[in-house]
Amino acid sequence: MQNLPTTLADWLSTLETMHPKAIDMGLDRVRQVKDRLDIHFDCPVITVGGTNGKGSTCAMLESILMQAGYRVGLYTSPHLIDFNERARVNGEIASDEALMAQFAAVEAARGDISLTYFEFTTLAILRLFAQSPLDAVILEVGLGGRLDAVNVIDPDVAIVTSVDIDHTEYLGDTREQIGFEKAGIFRPGKAAICGDPVPPKSLVDHAAAIGADLWLFGRDYNYSGDKQQWNFGGRSQRRNSLGYPSLRGANQLLNASAALAALEALRNRLPVGAQEVRNGLVMVELPGRFQVLPGRPSVILDVAHNPHAAATLAQNLDNMGFHRYTYAVFGAMHDKDIDGVIEQLKDRVDHWYVTDLPLPRAATAEQLRQRLLGAGVVPSTASGAEKTIETFSSPAAAFASARSRAGENDRIAVFGSFLTVAGVMEFRRSEGQSGKA
Repeated sequence: MQNLPTTLADWLSTLETMHPKAIDMGLDRVRQVKDRLDIHFDCPVITVGGTNGKGSTCAMLESILMQAGYRVGLYTSPHLIDFNERARVNGEIASDEALMAQFAAVEAARGDISLTYFEFTTLAILRLFAQSPLDAVILEVGLGGRLDAVNVIDPDVAIVTSVDIDHTEYLGDTREQIGFEKAGIFRPGKAAICGDPVPPKSLVDHAAAIGADLWLFGRDYNYSGDKQQWNFGGRSQRRNSLGYPSLRGANQLLNASAALAALEALRNRLPVGAQEVRNGLVMVELPGRFQVLPGRPSVILDVAHNPHAAATLAQNLDNMGFHRYTYAVFGAMHDKDIDGVIEQLKDRVDHWYVTDLPLPRAATAEQLRQRLLGAGVVPSTASGAEKTIETFSSPAAAFASARSRAGENDRIAVFGSFLTVAGVMEFRRSEGQSGKA
């Protein structure tokens, strides 16, 4: 690159076209550039992988550790609105200037090594963290685990939150194949925490083969509770009378328990008190994960984009109490299991507002409409229609129409892709948080 870009937007636009493949699994190229940049960490590193629940688990770890007074670096992906969301240093989103300085360093170090957008930006954020005075680093895996760019860093604790079917073209089409890929973040002699209540045999076998210290939910740690509070039990540590995490949803205690197991494994290096755990769980925030916005009609933002996540969303919707009608703003990538997502939610939705998304990978609104028809969602044109399907060119247009139709006792669920949720979030932001939703 002869003339370096001068804005973050220009950098990101350049990186999108720099490598012939958007996703190019393998660590050799990334590891070479990492070594040239001398990226290493003297503080504990927690790597978090899994099909669903990664973001929630990372957010809880960050919140608890920061309540305990630790300086924390958190890397997550993808972002919802601004790229900078991917890198947080002590709770603050990284500035354009900080990121561009690291992009320039990666560009200078890579020489003739070609990197994907994800690989390049991952290295830049890792270097940002390595140069920051941090007490802990939390890294969310992008895709899979074994061959993900994040896996060039050796974690002190690795968490696999859940194993389900997703990204089959890269990871395989069975839980056993996918479990092996996700177990690739485990390390010999280090704590390897599995939050999936039914772990694939391949994950358990891989942990044993490499000599990882495997913590299984239900064997090495668990939780119990009632409607008011819950308790965590680990190998040698109990945490009682905990408040429920501020993140809503059916699986959040599984995610919280995995986070607390990781902190137990690191208790000698990162001790955390009981009140700091309580405060961290109560104060944690994560946009787009069963996020219920204030006001009426109820608006739910959820990045659910595979059947496992859609089943959790369906359960969470069921637990919300009565709503007269449910409107769905739904957009999805065509390589996802769209039929599986629809199957989980078709009985909970009355009016489908399906939308195009601004990516070639996306299914069109018309394709989604056809999938709904194929799944037995039959629109009724009778007065007081119970089922309708409408197509829109953008999530913003779909949401605006749904909001204009929905009554105050109805709800609007926005799901199917990060881009679907981001489109609605940007629309609401452009309105200046005017209180219309």
